[in-house]
Amino acid sequence: LSICSKLCYAIGGAPNQVAGSAAAFFLQIYLLDIAHITPFHASLVLFIGKASGAVTDPIAGFFISKSRWTRIGRLMPWMLACTPFTVVSYFFMWYLPPFVSGRAAWYVTFNCLFQALTTLFQVPYSALTMFLSTDQKDRDSATAYRMTMEVLGTLIGAALQGQIVASAHVSHHCSVNPPVNTTGSGHDTPSIPDPSDFLSHQAKVYMIAAGVIGGVYILGIVILFLGVKEKDDPYALSSDRAIPFCKGLGLTVKHGPYVKLTASFLLISTAVQLEQSNFVLFCTQASGLRNHFQYLVITILVSAAVSVPFWQKILQRFGKKCAACGISWMIPFAVMLVTIPNLILAYLVAFVSGLSIAASLLLPWSMLPDVVDNFRLQNPHGKGQETIFYSSYVFFTKISAGIGLGISAAGLEFTGYKPGICRQSDDVILTLKILIGAVPGILIFMGLFILFFYPITEQSRKETKLALEELR
Repeated sequence: LSICSKLCYAIGGAPNQVAGSAAAFFLQIYLLDIAHITPFHASLVLFIGKASGAVTDPIAGFFISKSRWTRIGRLMPWMLACTPFTVVSYFFMWYLPPFVSGRAAWYVTFNCLFQALTTLFQVPYSALTMFLSTDQKDRDSATAYRMTMEVLGTLIGAALQGQIVASAHVSHHCSVNPPVNTTGSGHDTPSIPDPSDFLSHQAKVYMIAAGVIGGVYILGIVILFLGVKEKDDPYALSSDRAIPFCKGLGLTVKHGPYVKLTASFLLISTAVQLEQSNFVLFCTQASGLRNHFQYLVITILVSAAVSVPFWQKILQRFGKKCAACGISWMIPFAVMLVTIPNLILAYLVAFVSGLSIAASLLLPWSMLPDVVDNFRLQNPHGKGQETIFYSSYVFFTKISAGIGLGISAAGLEFTGYKPGICRQSDDVILTLKILIGAVPGILIFMGLFILFFYPITEQSRKETKLALEELR
């Protein structure tokens, strides 16, 4: 593969990460402090949105696996068709409607649409890795390009969103008055305007950010379409027949390496989602870092972006399972931050968290093609299985992340979170500390323990590569 092809392929996936990053860091605080819906309703928005995207994954895998080859490929038409609708649904997900009583339903609807449409893009896009080249090194290299660009996309999304909407969360009221009592009493004064004012400054800046990110979507799909040539199933023999979807799904979920990889990274990805969605809330409500949250978010993502090539070298030198240990680096630093909230320590935690996030993003997408190759070797006369592997993997990780985010927001409701006040109750602060420190740490350790039993080693990868070359 040429550098240009790998670069265009990588840029094509960046807009999803730009939008996903903005939502991961800011959607929860937007729903609570700008839209003024209750934490319980916010938990429904987050969970149902993730669940709708997860349910769409196997459906998308089914229809894409049935698609016929066209002049522009089998996967490319899906990505082109869904992009305009994705942009529209994303904008309305950040639009503050003029009515108050039905806002929760509004955000559930458009978050579900957005999650489902991004799935229709992400499933064919991630499966496209298998149709760029038959060479494992080429695919690993393309995956590294993709992860680098996606982490940069995550950085761009958080930076754009953070800089544009920062003024919506910086409260002069909180900076000049001493902290009010921590019991969440009626003396707390909201620091933002009446939520019924849908033309308020806070609402406008979020819509501006949504419009800018929508433009990034259009640019990304144009570059992907012009710069990437999809190959017509380079793995299939002339005698191969497509495996029926239901049979293929059954074979997929029974494949040992796939089960262990998916179980491991659904726990790890849930931990990362919890860290992202609660980090801004923790900074603004529990640690006195209200005026630094956007810079801390940028620090996390710059660290992640610059460390992807480092992790690519590590997994080439020491193997993918060994590189996975780097995901655990964030745990002790996160625990330090919640126990000793300090500005310098916060930036150190942000930097180390970025290193761990980069590893958690790169490794599953680098290991999944190895699992597909291993399955292909055991089932040499079937084809069309790639989209089933990718769609079902995303399904499981989204469901687990949705459950985690739903429980997270419900926990804030239970402990009495109130929007717009300068300091939350002690119970809310303790909940945020647990969601930032203890829960992600436990999930990451459980995920790494499962990954220890993942059977595909560097030696077995080479043997699989040679065996597939002989078959072809």
